[in-house]
This record gives sequence, structure tokens and C-alpha cells, in this order.
Amino acid sequence: MTQIETGPNGLIRAPDVDEERQRRRESLLGAWRNEYLGKHPNDETFRAQSAVAQQGFRMAGPEFLNVFDLGREAQSLREAYGGEFGQRCLLARRLVQAGVRFVEVSFNLNFLNGTGWDTHNDGQLKQHLLIKDLDQAFATLLRDLEKNRLLDTTLVVIATEFGRPPEFDSGGGRGHQSVAFTCVLAGGGLRTGRVVGQTDDLGKTVVEKPVSVADFHATIHSALGINPGKDLYADDRPVPITDRGVPIREIFG
Repeated sequence: MTQIETGPNGLIRAPDVDEERQRRRESLLGAWRNEYLGKHPNDETFRAQSAVAQQGFRMAGPEFLNVFDLGREAQSLREAYGGEFGQRCLLARRLVQAGVRFVEVSFNLNFLNGTGWDTHNDGQLKQHLLIKDLDQAFATLLRDLEKNRLLDTTLVVIATEFGRPPEFDSGGGRGHQSVAFTCVLAGGGLRTGRVVGQTDDLGKTVVEKPVSVADFHATIHSALGINPGKDLYADDRPVPITDRGVPIREIFG
């Protein structure tokens, strides 16, 4: 079985640690934890760290690791998702269904077109292979989430760090463009199925309703019920979580 089917190595117990030995370890750790909390009941940092550790132990159990066994899904569904990226999207759905709150899906680890999405040179010639995989997996993921009644409570984000200019470079590829590019939001209870903003005919310059990166991040936070104007703090230094972005109001409500 591949790692995608057995789970991350960090969640798998060492061969010499059986279930009984793991139970004794957790029992001893729990006794130390309770002893410390008895002496320091107001230590909120320790409480938070302990909660994360306990959650980690639950994730290392056999019930959660079964989530990584894609063989439990119908073969027809696996085929509908497509190749490697599609199988990762299927795993993402299974993780969400199991209660995982944030999943990042990597794309094109095996470089189907030779270069990945960074198509400066000849990767441009086979970029359609990436687009096909993305279209197939994304469409199937949305249908699958909807079938499992998860779409309204799951925000799906397709994002990029920059776009591509319309013209080709000397190597036959396309360079970087920060002025205009597209991101996608789906699900999450938003009013989707619409386009916000517009570029010129070449997709090079924004001509209507620009959405900044900070605005996009503010929209994500708002969809998750997080105040995008909130400041986090590094000691006494305020750190804005979205650089004062403004949510895209027309996709809410």
C-alpha cells in the first residue's frame, strides 16, 4: 500500500510499540499532566498544548488512519476523481468527513508536463494535462462533497501566488504576472457561480472591481466566521491577519 493509503508516517506507531504499551505511555503522561495542572490551574498555555497533544494521539489511532485507505471507496468514484491529484482530493473529502478542519492538497508532484505550473519554458506545451486533471478532480470533489452534505460547510479554495502574462517569453513559456490573476472559491455557504472583477481582453490588467490578496484572504476568514480585522499579537506587537482586507460582500448573504 502507498503512503496515501496508510497515512503519514508521523501518525503510525513504531513497530515495537503495541497498543498496550501505547496505553501505558499515555496513562503515565496523563498522570504527569494532571499533577502539573493541579499545581498550576491557571496555566492556559499548558492546557492548550495538552489539548493539542491529546488530539494528536486520537489521530494516531486505527480509526482515524482508516481514512487514508482509499480502497474503501467505490472504484467508480476513484476513477471519476482521476489521477494522482484527484486521489488527493478524494482523500481530502475523507479527511473533512472525519472532522479535519483544514486540508491543503498538493498538485502535480510528479510534474505531468515536465515543469509543473511554473511554465516558463516547454512546460507550456503540455499545460493542458494539468488543466484536465484540475478540472476533473475539482468538479468531482464538489459533487462528492454535495452528495455527502458537506459542501455548504466546506470552503474549497483554488489559489495561486501570481498569474501569467498573455505574451510568451523567449523560451516559449510565460513569465510571472502580479497585476491580474484568478482565484476560485466554492462551497462554504457562499453565493458562488459568479465572477467578481474583470480584466481587459488579454487578461493582463484589472479594469473593474479589483480584489486584492488581502481582500481575498478577508473573504476566506469571513466565510469561516473569523473577524478579518482582528489583530494577533507577537508580545505587544499587533499583527493584522489580513492586512486590513475587505471581504467580497456580494458573495455573502
